[in-house]
Amino acid sequence: MLFKLNILWVLGICLGFYNHHPEDPRLIGKWQLVYFDGIDQIKQSARYQNASAAARQDMDYRIANRLENTVYEFFEGDSLVFTDFGAKGIVQRQANIKVENEDLLHIVLKDEVRKAKIVEISENRLVLEPISETGTLGKLIFEPWVAPED
Repeated sequence: MLFKLNILWVLGICLGFYNHHPEDPRLIGKWQLVYFDGIDQIKQSARYQNASAAARQDMDYRIANRLENTVYEFFEGDSLVFTDFGAKGIVQRQANIKVENEDLLHIVLKDEVRKAKIVEISENRLVLEPISETGTLGKLIFEPWVAPED
């Protein structure tokens, strides 16, 4: 029995190395969303433009809140922890990642796979372009996360 478990363990490790697509080491770390070009579309929309000052202020607050609270933390190996917005507000989610062809990021969640093109990556900037079935969804621009001052 122990022999079978050892064989399965070794086989699992070998298959893991065979199937593993190492992430770009520049991804490793904590990234803060600082800009999403969809914000411009929102602010140029008739709904935003025709809204009352109070409604625009509320939309601006929600946009700033989303930027401030969207953080992606990539770990060595294939792990990602990120903030997401759902019906219950801000939640922490965990996923596995895979980088394909050096510029296609797969974020593998329990119930879905999200894809994003890595448009640019350096030590100071990460630009992702989410991909949906209907095409790309605009660019997300991240910078290294800096702890808030007390």
